[in-house]
Amino acid sequence: MDTKVLHNLSYGLFVLSTHLDGKDNACIINTAIQAGSDPLTVSIAVNKLNYTHDLIKESGIFNLSVISKDAKFDLFKRFGFASGREVDKFEGYLNTIRTFNDALVITEGTNSYMSCWVTDTMDIGSHTIFVARVADMQVLSKEPSATYADYHATIKPKPTQSAPSNKTKWRCSVCGYEVEAEELPDDYICPICKHPKSDFVKVN
Repeated sequence: MDTKVLHNLSYGLFVLSTHLDGKDNACIINTAIQAGSDPLTVSIAVNKLNYTHDLIKESGIFNLSVISKDAKFDLFKRFGFASGREVDKFEGYLNTIRTFNDALVITEGTNSYMSCWVTDTMDIGSHTIFVARVADMQVLSKEPSATYADYHATIKPKPTQSAPSNKTKWRCSVCGYEVEAEELPDDYICPICKHPKSDFVKVN
């Protein structure tokens, strides 16, 4: 089975944020769709390893900020390359609005947002699907939405050439994280973006 087929699916990109007991957190996701129109409903899939997943499961609320094509790589580094268990992703970051559900939305590098209340969940193994009612949504700019392909083509910096090494190096094709190992275990998960071994390519 060639898992690279998954790279050919069309994905949007979103900053998923939530709030619980005075704590704000967010992560980057690429799976959010309109699930129903009356009532207006969306569904998202969130990796269980993400701290944001745990906060949403307990709080029952989240905001989706739709990432636009003018987004900078710094947005992805801030919200996608670290864990909220270890750092405050919003420290010193002012490009936000707090909505009525107390969660923050991102106003830089995004074109719109939705504020949602969770109505149902589904366990699908590595991820949980959250189904939610849209309580509010606003357009922030006319900039087109970014896709997963846009991220790889124009937003993510191209890998830099490193000094030759005798050790085998593997690079995550999603976020660029590199690890040295002769072979990666079958259950290896990228510590940055949580993607599996199948998304790593041998560099040398």
